Amino acid sequence: MSSPTSRLADLGIVLPTPVAPVANYTPYVRTGAQIYISGQVSLDSSGGIRGIVGEDVDAERAHAAARLCGVNLLAQMRAACDGDLSRVRQVVKLGGFVQAGPLFFDIPQVVNGASDLMVAVFGDAGRHARSAVGVYRLPMNFAVEVDAVIEVA
Repeated sequence: MSSPTSRLADLGIVLPTPVAPVANYTPYVRTGAQIYISGQVSLDSSGGIRGIVGEDVDAERAHAAARLCGVNLLAQMRAACDGDLSRVRQVVKLGGFVQAGPLFFDIPQVVNGASDLMVAVFGDAGRHARSAVGVYRLPMNFAVEVDAVIEVA
């Protein structure tokens, strides 16, 4: 089976430099074999995907926002694993938060953008438990935020 790095290349994904914290927290915390990764928003070099899903942002773009959160999670994972994503043994859990309008209910389908990416990069080790929640507001008006727990070698 190919490595996570080669799968990323096959997907045409170049991981960004991990985003620095914007408040009083760390990007990740390791305890034993588990790493807890702080929430990553739908930010990229263009400024990211912002707005209320179901109002300013349609479902397809929200799915892309969740995938973008997944890319940012992978960048943090790589940093937490000293540059070696093959150390990830299991994506244990994702927590997905969607800044949803009052009539938008397809929250799980949006968060699939991040979930599908984890499986594409890690195969069966990318299958995870998950929460998918619609929220009133997210920091800096981002459309989606996703956090993660991973197990590492």
